[in-house]
Amino acid sequence: MVEDSAVGDAGGEQGELFPDSSVPDELVGYRGPAACQIAGITYRQLDYWARTKLVLPSIRTAHGSGSQRLYSFKDLLVLKIVKRLLDTGVSLQNIRGAVDHLRARGVRDLARVTLFSDGTTVYECTSPEEIVDLLQGGQGVFGIAVSGAMQEISGTLREFPAERADGAEIDPAVPDELSERRNARRTG
Repeated sequence: MVEDSAVGDAGGEQGELFPDSSVPDELVGYRGPAACQIAGITYRQLDYWARTKLVLPSIRTAHGSGSQRLYSFKDLLVLKIVKRLLDTGVSLQNIRGAVDHLRARGVRDLARVTLFSDGTTVYECTSPEEIVDLLQGGQGVFGIAVSGAMQEISGTLREFPAERADGAEIDPAVPDELSERRNARRTG
């Protein structure tokens, strides 16, 4: 279960991670083995989460033996968050609620989210005021800054081959949006 502590628009919001034109291409994704390495999970976990519909690949699902799932940037982010929540002892039932909530948001919205959990409930905060309100309860919590996980994934992606869902080749001379963002980050 995710409790949304948002009250209207977030004051003091962080700058967006992705400028308007640089949201990752929805046709470009990563196969299961790469998704596992990027998210820090085993292939068995990835397969189980896909079969139980905890985290489904949004670009291409597997259809029979030999077909490959294709995971989007957002899918990779959700996989990484699920892994972190599991590592801290949050139940799979509560994680499922958090995943449903995260999936409903756009990538730009996710960059403003910090998830907190007391080990039982997962809370979403989008402003410093909400974080202070949550912490004033006096209960111990841990937090996951979604923007930090996004930046971590973005930095890791260059090590893995991307694939287009439509089967077209990714022409290195015509960079995709992820490549353009990486190049901009490297040069300035």
